[in-house]
Amino acid sequence: MTIKTWMRAGLPALATTALFAVAALAQEAAAPATDAVADAVTVDKGDITWMMISSILVLFMTVPGLALFYGGLVRAKNMLSVLMQVTVIAAVMMLLWVFYGYSLAFTSGNAFIGGFEKAFLAGVTTESLADTFSKGVKIPEYVFMAFQMTFSAITPALIIGAFAERMKFSAILLFCILWVTLVYYPIAHMVWFSEGYLFGMGALDFAGGTVVHINAGIAGLVGCLLVGKRTGFGKELMPPHSLPYAMVGASVLWVGWFGFNAGSNLEANAGTTLALVNTFVATAGAIVGWTLIEWLAKGKPSMLGAISGMVAGLVAITPAAGLSGPIGAIVLGFVAAIICFFFCTTVKNALGYDDSLDVFGVHGIGGIVGAIGTGVVVAPALGGPGIADYAMGHQVWVQITAVAVTIVWGGVISAILYKIVDVIVGLRPSVEKEREGLDIVEHGERAYHS
Repeated sequence: MTIKTWMRAGLPALATTALFAVAALAQEAAAPATDAVADAVTVDKGDITWMMISSILVLFMTVPGLALFYGGLVRAKNMLSVLMQVTVIAAVMMLLWVFYGYSLAFTSGNAFIGGFEKAFLAGVTTESLADTFSKGVKIPEYVFMAFQMTFSAITPALIIGAFAERMKFSAILLFCILWVTLVYYPIAHMVWFSEGYLFGMGALDFAGGTVVHINAGIAGLVGCLLVGKRTGFGKELMPPHSLPYAMVGASVLWVGWFGFNAGSNLEANAGTTLALVNTFVATAGAIVGWTLIEWLAKGKPSMLGAISGMVAGLVAITPAAGLSGPIGAIVLGFVAAIICFFFCTTVKNALGYDDSLDVFGVHGIGGIVGAIGTGVVVAPALGGPGIADYAMGHQVWVQITAVAVTIVWGGVISAILYKIVDVIVGLRPSVEKEREGLDIVEHGERAYHS
């Protein structure tokens, strides 16, 4: 074959071969970038599983946990009414969350409230992923929505303990609908959404110290003041009708709280284990703290005190669950229990308000202690994992600011809402109906028939 013939026959083949080689090299060079993009949006099945379990655990906190805890603490004639209130509130709040709550809390709007772009879950599909507090964790949006839905379900249910045994069922439902819309959703947006006012300020709230507990505690305090005292308060004995039920309910709360706290890490990793351990030990420290202080003050440690300490410890560690070391968590739980004991006894008796089940004394005060204490226990020197550009004085001031904003926002709006509800349906049943008990008056049935 002559050179001329070879060139005619071989050059096209050579050119083709060269093109394939260049294309292969280009594809190989692009592969790492493509893989990086794929890895960035890969959802871990373990994270999905953990978040589904956590969502179920928080529901377990509400029904039967909170329902039994509150139900055991009221008188027998009002137990069923409390069970009914917790159950129906949770159901209504879930529906509102789907209708517009999720959108108002977790979409762009302004620094105080989101918009309606995801109302009725518009755009939420099995393919959409959630931007989880700007953590960079990717989980299906449905599971994130459901997890946050359980928080919005339990928070208004916590409030009812402050005015238990003396408020109409219709008034409770109307108040809770208005309250989550105007108080819970905005505070959740401010604290947990990346564009929120308190989020931007750098406020730390791992699982709901401000959003859930201070919010509910302040609304409860305002409610018990405006609704007024129970008929016979201060003149008649009003002991819990079933401490065993209350103890079972509190224990269910503790179990469910692992979903509440450890689930708030939004993935299954080492940070989740820290939140889990802190939920164990802070609660244990609080039980011991309340038991000891009550033993010293009253001469006898009580079951009611132990379970009150249990809840106080859970409340206090909530904002710091994934941000504190275990020793810091124990100290936080122990201190919070003593302060809550003081408010539930000395302060309440001195001021004379009727916070039936100590919602403000445990959730409000425990949440305040925990939220401010988070600014301290997050310090690496105290065993916390630390945060970027951490300075204790600055962080504590930011935490105090977040607490103050929550108290003012929640307190003022709650007071207005109670007044509105009173005008529309009235807050209280008659004295005769209250004495008969809300079980039969409001629901036509009793918890017990013997």
